[in-house]
Amino acid sequence: MNNFSDQPHRRSLRLSHYDYSQSGGYFVTICIKNSENLLGNIEDNVMVLNQFGQVVKDIWHSLDTRYKEVILDEFVIMPNHIHGIIFIDNPVEIIHELSLLKERRKMLLPKVIGYFKMNSAKLINQLRGNQGQSVWQKNYYEHIIRDEVSLTKIREYIVNNPLKWHQDIENQQVKPSQEELQFWQNFGRKDL
Repeated sequence: MNNFSDQPHRRSLRLSHYDYSQSGGYFVTICIKNSENLLGNIEDNVMVLNQFGQVVKDIWHSLDTRYKEVILDEFVIMPNHIHGIIFIDNPVEIIHELSLLKERRKMLLPKVIGYFKMNSAKLINQLRGNQGQSVWQKNYYEHIIRDEVSLTKIREYIVNNPLKWHQDIENQQVKPSQEELQFWQNFGRKDL
Protein backbone atom coordinates (compact mmCIF):
# COMPACT_ATOMS: atom_id res chain seq x y z
CA MET A 1 0.00 0.00 0.00
CA ASN A 2 1.32 3.43 -0.91
CA ASN A 3 1.92 5.78 1.95
CA PHE A 4 1.21 9.45 1.17
CA SER A 5 4.62 10.40 2.56
CA ASP A 6 6.25 8.14 -0.06
CA GLN A 7 4.74 10.14 -2.90
CA PRO A 8 6.92 12.80 -4.55
CA HIS A 9 5.93 16.31 -3.55
CA ARG A 10 5.51 18.91 -6.27
CA ARG A 11 7.54 21.98 -5.45
CA SER A 12 5.57 25.18 -5.82
CA LEU A 13 6.97 27.62 -8.33
CA ARG A 14 5.29 30.57 -6.56
CA LEU A 15 6.96 32.83 -4.02
CA SER A 16 5.63 31.65 -0.69
CA HIS A 17 4.50 34.99 0.80
CA TYR A 18 3.85 37.01 -2.33
CA ASP A 19 0.34 38.22 -3.07
CA TYR A 20 -0.33 37.40 -6.72
CA SER A 21 -3.27 39.82 -6.68
CA GLN A 22 -0.98 42.84 -6.37
CA SER A 23 -0.80 45.42 -9.10
CA GLY A 24 2.09 44.60 -11.39
CA GLY A 25 3.24 42.69 -14.43
CA TYR A 26 3.57 38.92 -14.69
CA PHE A 27 5.29 36.89 -17.40
CA VAL A 28 3.47 33.56 -17.69
CA THR A 29 4.37 30.35 -19.52
CA ILE A 30 1.91 27.45 -19.66
CA CYS A 31 2.86 24.15 -21.30
CA ILE A 32 0.80 21.42 -22.90
CA LYS A 33 0.84 18.12 -21.01
CA ASN A 34 3.73 15.88 -22.08
CA SER A 35 5.01 18.68 -24.37
CA GLU A 36 2.66 17.51 -27.13
CA ASN A 37 2.63 19.80 -30.17
CA LEU A 38 -1.13 20.27 -29.92
CA LEU A 39 -1.72 23.91 -30.86
CA GLY A 40 -0.33 24.09 -34.41
CA ASN A 41 3.00 24.18 -36.20
CA ILE A 42 5.82 26.56 -36.99
CA GLU A 43 5.97 27.04 -40.77
CA ASP A 44 8.57 29.40 -42.26
CA ASN A 45 9.20 30.87 -38.79
CA VAL A 46 5.51 31.69 -38.28
CA MET A 47 3.15 29.95 -35.88
CA VAL A 48 0.18 28.51 -37.77
CA LEU A 49 -2.64 27.77 -35.36
CA ASN A 50 -4.87 24.75 -35.72
CA GLN A 51 -8.38 24.61 -34.24
CA PHE A 52 -7.00 23.93 -30.76
CA GLY A 53 -4.61 26.87 -31.00
CA GLN A 54 -7.50 29.07 -32.07
CA VAL A 55 -9.45 28.02 -28.95
CA VAL A 56 -6.45 28.97 -26.80
CA LYS A 57 -6.17 32.34 -28.56
CA ASP A 58 -9.87 33.10 -28.12
CA ILE A 59 -9.95 32.18 -24.42
CA TRP A 60 -6.75 34.15 -23.70
CA HIS A 61 -8.09 37.26 -25.42
CA SER A 62 -11.32 37.04 -23.38
CA LEU A 63 -9.53 37.18 -20.01
CA ASP A 64 -9.55 40.96 -19.73
CA THR A 65 -13.31 41.07 -20.23
CA ARG A 66 -13.90 38.47 -17.52
CA TYR A 67 -11.40 40.00 -15.07
CA LYS A 68 -11.64 43.81 -15.13
CA GLU A 69 -8.36 44.20 -13.19
CA VAL A 70 -6.42 42.36 -15.92
CA ILE A 71 -4.64 44.04 -18.81
CA LEU A 72 -3.23 41.71 -21.47
CA ASP A 73 0.08 42.55 -23.13
CA GLU A 74 2.28 40.52 -25.51
CA PHE A 75 1.18 36.95 -26.09
CA VAL A 76 2.29 34.07 -28.30
CA ILE A 77 1.04 30.57 -28.90
CA MET A 78 3.68 27.98 -29.73
CA PRO A 79 3.11 24.34 -30.76
CA ASN A 80 3.28 23.07 -27.18
CA HIS A 81 3.13 26.12 -24.90
CA ILE A 82 2.10 29.73 -24.58
CA HIS A 83 3.80 32.85 -23.24
CA GLY A 84 1.94 35.94 -22.14
CA ILE A 85 2.28 39.07 -20.10
CA ILE A 86 -0.55 39.90 -17.73
CA PHE A 87 -0.79 43.17 -15.85
CA ILE A 88 -2.96 43.43 -12.77
CA ASP A 89 -4.18 46.95 -12.16
CA ASN A 90 -6.15 48.19 -9.14
CA PRO A 91 -7.22 44.82 -7.77
CA VAL A 92 -10.48 44.98 -5.84
CA GLU A 93 -9.35 42.62 -3.10
CA ILE A 94 -5.75 42.21 -1.94
CA ILE A 95 -4.82 39.28 0.27
CA HIS A 96 -1.72 39.78 2.45
CA GLU A 97 0.70 37.32 4.09
CA LEU A 98 -0.67 34.21 2.42
CA SER A 99 0.81 30.80 2.93
CA LEU A 100 -2.02 28.26 2.76
CA LEU A 101 -2.83 26.73 -0.62
CA LYS A 102 -6.56 27.40 -0.30
CA GLU A 103 -5.83 31.09 0.37
CA ARG A 104 -3.40 31.25 -2.56
CA ARG A 105 -6.14 30.01 -4.88
CA LYS A 106 -8.10 33.18 -4.05
CA MET A 107 -5.37 35.34 -5.55
CA LEU A 108 -6.14 36.92 -8.89
CA LEU A 109 -3.29 35.58 -11.06
CA PRO A 110 -3.88 31.91 -10.14
CA LYS A 111 -7.64 32.47 -10.67
CA VAL A 112 -7.04 33.90 -14.14
CA ILE A 113 -4.67 31.08 -15.13
CA GLY A 114 -7.01 28.47 -13.66
CA TYR A 115 -9.96 29.87 -15.60
CA PHE A 116 -7.88 29.96 -18.79
CA LYS A 117 -6.61 26.40 -18.43
CA MET A 118 -9.97 24.92 -17.44
CA ASN A 119 -12.01 26.58 -20.17
CA SER A 120 -9.52 26.08 -23.00
CA ALA A 121 -9.06 22.41 -22.00
CA LYS A 122 -12.83 21.91 -21.92
CA LEU A 123 -13.29 23.28 -25.45
CA ILE A 124 -10.25 21.45 -26.83
CA ASN A 125 -11.52 18.20 -25.35
CA GLN A 126 -14.94 18.77 -26.89
CA LEU A 127 -13.26 19.17 -30.30
CA ARG A 128 -11.13 16.05 -29.72
CA GLY A 129 -13.98 14.01 -28.30
CA ASN A 130 -11.89 13.37 -25.16
CA GLN A 131 -13.94 14.66 -22.27
CA GLY A 132 -12.06 15.13 -19.00
CA GLN A 133 -8.53 14.63 -20.39
CA SER A 134 -5.69 16.82 -19.17
CA VAL A 135 -4.54 19.29 -21.80
CA TRP A 136 -2.14 21.45 -19.77
CA GLN A 137 0.66 20.58 -17.40
CA LYS A 138 -0.41 20.88 -13.77
CA ASN A 139 1.66 23.93 -12.98
CA TYR A 140 2.78 27.00 -14.86
CA TYR A 141 5.81 29.26 -14.81
CA GLU A 142 5.46 32.91 -13.83
CA HIS A 143 7.93 35.69 -13.31
CA ILE A 144 7.14 38.98 -11.59
CA ILE A 145 8.25 41.77 -13.93
CA ARG A 146 10.16 44.25 -11.81
CA ASP A 147 11.32 46.94 -14.24
CA GLU A 148 11.08 48.34 -17.76
CA VAL A 149 14.33 46.67 -18.89
CA SER A 150 12.97 43.24 -17.97
CA LEU A 151 9.61 44.05 -19.56
CA THR A 152 11.32 45.00 -22.83
CA LYS A 153 13.41 41.80 -22.87
CA ILE A 154 10.38 39.63 -22.15
CA ARG A 155 8.29 41.35 -24.84
CA GLU A 156 11.10 40.81 -27.37
CA TYR A 157 11.38 37.16 -26.37
CA ILE A 158 7.63 36.61 -26.82
CA VAL A 159 7.45 38.38 -30.18
CA ASN A 160 10.51 36.51 -31.52
CA ASN A 161 9.64 33.10 -30.08
CA PRO A 162 8.34 31.59 -33.36
CA LEU A 163 11.54 32.71 -35.13
CA LYS A 164 13.59 30.84 -32.54
CA TRP A 165 11.57 27.62 -32.30
CA HIS A 166 14.64 25.72 -33.53
CA GLN A 167 16.38 26.60 -30.23
CA ASP A 168 13.37 26.85 -27.89
CA ILE A 169 13.71 25.23 -24.47
CA GLU A 170 10.20 23.75 -24.83
CA ASN A 171 10.92 22.22 -28.28
CA GLN A 172 11.55 18.56 -27.50
CA GLN A 173 13.15 18.03 -30.93
CA VAL A 174 16.15 20.29 -30.40
CA LYS A 175 18.79 21.25 -27.89
CA PRO A 176 18.19 24.78 -26.56
CA SER A 177 20.78 27.40 -27.42
CA GLN A 178 22.96 29.05 -24.79
CA GLU A 179 21.10 32.30 -25.47
CA GLU A 180 17.80 30.54 -24.70
CA LEU A 181 19.12 28.98 -21.50
CA GLN A 182 20.59 32.32 -20.39
CA PHE A 183 17.28 34.11 -20.95
CA TRP A 184 15.45 31.67 -18.70
CA GLN A 185 18.17 31.68 -16.05
CA ASN A 186 18.05 35.49 -15.99
CA PHE A 187 14.33 35.30 -15.29
CA GLY A 188 14.64 32.92 -12.38
CA ARG A 189 13.86 29.55 -13.90
CA LYS A 190 15.71 27.02 -11.79
CA ASP A 191 14.59 23.76 -13.42
CA LEU A 192 17.18 23.95 -16.24
